[in-house]
This record gives sequence, structure tokens and C-alpha cells, in this order.
Amino acid sequence: MLRLTNVSAGYGQIQVVRDVSLDVGEQEIVCLIGSNGAGKTTLLRAISGIAPFCVGTIEFNGEDLSDLPGHEIVTRGIAHVPEGRRLFRTMSIRDNLLMGAFRRRSASEIKHNLDRVYHLFPRLAERRDQAAGTLSGGEQQMCAIGRGLMSEPKLILIDELSLGLAPQVVDNLAKTLLHIRDLGISILLVEQDVEIAFELASRGFLLDSGQITVVGTTAELAENPQIKLAYIGA
Repeated sequence: MLRLTNVSAGYGQIQVVRDVSLDVGEQEIVCLIGSNGAGKTTLLRAISGIAPFCVGTIEFNGEDLSDLPGHEIVTRGIAHVPEGRRLFRTMSIRDNLLMGAFRRRSASEIKHNLDRVYHLFPRLAERRDQAAGTLSGGEQQMCAIGRGLMSEPKLILIDELSLGLAPQVVDNLAKTLLHIRDLGISILLVEQDVEIAFELASRGFLLDSGQITVVGTTAELAENPQIKLAYIGA
């Protein structure tokens, strides 16, 4: 589905990621782990057309995305849930969700997607008219994921699912991600809590100083001495 081959990306003269190759299959959750500053966010931004990349190829369902702007990448079926949620704080939950459907033209399809989000996140349905800035951190993450789903993606990029959230909230969000996968939507998950990442994902990539250094199933990664020492504390 998604295939990156020798991708290097950055900002201006600063190269943040170098020669990165990874892939995500259909109906699969893949995790990308690494320390702060490793380049995880930049890589997601390159995939979604926000950050420029200088060399390599990014393919999605066989199509080269290299020259496409971000809004066209959304149309192709990739949604991005950014780190920190990035909601419109003074707008209602419903209006924030509708912002995710900006490329959709069918009112019936938009309503169908809105109903699906409300089914996945009943709390959003209960508070649909409430300003997003008044929500708890967990509710804001629900809204951010829901906004991504409004574009009816085939792949959703999630940057730091658990950031600043209580363990019980993270557990509930994790269960929802599994349900989203079962709906046929693949997920590329950036997550610093590797135990959560490994519970959700089937495969993983370790990004270290801008380069992929370890690749494998999450069971293999969990037993890797480098990862156990640096990220699991064992």
C-alpha cells in the first residue's frame, strides 16, 4: 500500500531523515519508534506532503506521490493526525470534524462519515456542539482522529497517540485503533511508548538520528537488546 524508498527529507539546508525505506500493507498497523528529534514527525510530514523531501520515492497504491501537494495526497487516501492534535479550539467538535471532509463533495457521504466517527467515539456525539478547546486531552485526540477519518482514508498517519494522556484513556484509544484497522484502514503510528506501539502494531521500524536502524515484527523488536535497553528499560 505505502512504500518509501530511500527517502531523505528536511527543511531548507537541514536534512532531518536520510535514506529511509519502509512500507505499510493493507489493513495493517505499523509503528515507527525513536527518541525525540529522531525525525519521526518530519517523515510523516513528508508522506503527507507538508514537509519537502529531496530524494527518494513515496508510493501509495502504486502511484508516485512525490510531486503532489498535500491536499491531493488527502484525496488519494492518506490522512494525517498531527502531534498535539492541532484542533481549531474555538470551533465546535462537529465543525472540526467537518474540516476533515474539505475534499468531499457528497453531502450523503459526509453524513455517513460523520455518523461513523460518532459511532467510534460516542463522547464526541454527546458533545458535538462543544468548543474543541474545552475538551480534555483524550477527547481532543478522539476529535483529531475523527477529523482524519472524515476524508475516508485508506491509510491514517498518527503522530504520538499517547502524548500527555492518562493510561486508561490511551487503552481506550488503542482499542479504537484496532477497530479502525478492522474497518480496512491501515495505520502508521508514531509512538514513544513502545509498549503501546508493540501491542498495536504487527511490524515496526526504529528511526535513530534520521535513519532506520532496526526493522522487524514487533515481537522481534521487543526482544532486541538495543530497543530493550533504550526504550523499555530492561
